[in-house]
Amino acid sequence: MARSTYDAIIVGSGPNGLAAAIRFAQAGQRVLVIEARNEIGGAVGSAEVTRPGFIHDRGAAAFPLSVASPFLRTLPLARYGLRWAHAPLPLVHPLDGGQAVVNYRSVAQTAAALGRDGWLYARLLQPMVRWWERLMPTLLAPVVPPRLGFQSLPALPALAQFGALALLPAAWLARLAFREPAAQALFAGHAAHSILPLERPLTGAYGMILGASAHAVGWPMVIGGAAGLANALVGYLRSLGGVIETGRWVNDLGDLPSARVVLLDVGPGQALRLVGQAMPHATRRALGRFRHGPGVFKVDWALDGPIPWQAEQGRAAGTLHLGGTLEEIAASEAAVWRGEHVAQPYVLMGQPSLFDPRRAPEGQHTAWGYCHVPHGSTRDMTAAIEDQVERFAPGFRARILARTSMNSAALEAQNANLVGGDIAGGTQDLPQLLARPTLSTNPYRLAPGIYLCSASTPPGAGVHGMCGFHAAEAALKEGTR
Repeated sequence: MARSTYDAIIVGSGPNGLAAAIRFAQAGQRVLVIEARNEIGGAVGSAEVTRPGFIHDRGAAAFPLSVASPFLRTLPLARYGLRWAHAPLPLVHPLDGGQAVVNYRSVAQTAAALGRDGWLYARLLQPMVRWWERLMPTLLAPVVPPRLGFQSLPALPALAQFGALALLPAAWLARLAFREPAAQALFAGHAAHSILPLERPLTGAYGMILGASAHAVGWPMVIGGAAGLANALVGYLRSLGGVIETGRWVNDLGDLPSARVVLLDVGPGQALRLVGQAMPHATRRALGRFRHGPGVFKVDWALDGPIPWQAEQGRAAGTLHLGGTLEEIAASEAAVWRGEHVAQPYVLMGQPSLFDPRRAPEGQHTAWGYCHVPHGSTRDMTAAIEDQVERFAPGFRARILARTSMNSAALEAQNANLVGGDIAGGTQDLPQLLARPTLSTNPYRLAPGIYLCSASTPPGAGVHGMCGFHAAEAALKEGTR
């Protein structure tokens, strides 16, 4: 029998594709990664998109799940140039009147600042923070079947508490757990990362995980730009003998070199077109029914100085949630799901150059912000986003030297995995938690020798590489049978 050119070919070089490739290479397999664009990394990249000398992250910008990833944290990425920068405050949530609620690295410090809600906050998140490293292998694994290794057994009480509350809608949990608007707003801002209405089941889980991550590992940024993470993954992969080919669009799997297994770091729609009739009928139906959620509208700014936040804490924050109260954030997210564009959207924002001077010329700064919009939206939300920034930082617009805006359609044109501007790889509600993209004990397998390894597989969105890792593990396990 003729020997295959490669043991594994990975189509797509996002963090999941690179993680899958590395896992194969670690197992002594011959690996080829093929990327359609000229740059590797997928949604993890950086470039000068406003003015020369101003480096902006083109997709992911804060990386709590990267440093928490049970796989990525085992890799010697520092040897290949990866360095992290931590802001003094991981997250600040400004409120009207020059006030703010702060997610400090310390649970105790955060709780102390929340007044009478402090003890409830600590009771909710301290168990997760204490057992964070032992919880992550379970929380970042497929739900079906449940996976609980021996290392997770001491964390069972924390896991049980999380499980009991995770299915609750975030709006309910925030009101049950907290009595004051500040704590409710802080929790709502975290939960809204789910890109779901906060009245939906499971959104409470996102509030707990994102809040706990700020305490357990912080919300770091990559020094020099997010591309540093992708470059480090590529450097390590190449040290293991992996091969990377860029600028090659794959339209037909038959055009690939021979390989024992192919892994696709693409969306379900692309996988359906590439694999087609080779998949079982049930798998084709599942991929055809896969749902993508709302998109995002993103703005990058070059600034002539730091953002003039009314709340002093904002000047020490790496990431900010701009949306006001729980009620405002919940209304904004619900409206997006009704297909509406809101005048005061919930805005996620970062100001990396305050803590990484490589991002901008001396004395000048970069910042980014995005809001959720209806799927595939082409509406220009620049003014609405800047109005929200100006609400909490009067004089912000006067600092703008240049800006670049991208609507959801433009984001998809830049990265085909961002279908309709959906940065989560598909709706992350309860049905698609269980069936992502299929209800199966091996949701990665599409057909014999063909696997899906993108964020449309468990555990879903986030720069953690665990979708690629689990897909590679499934393929390697099947290959040994």
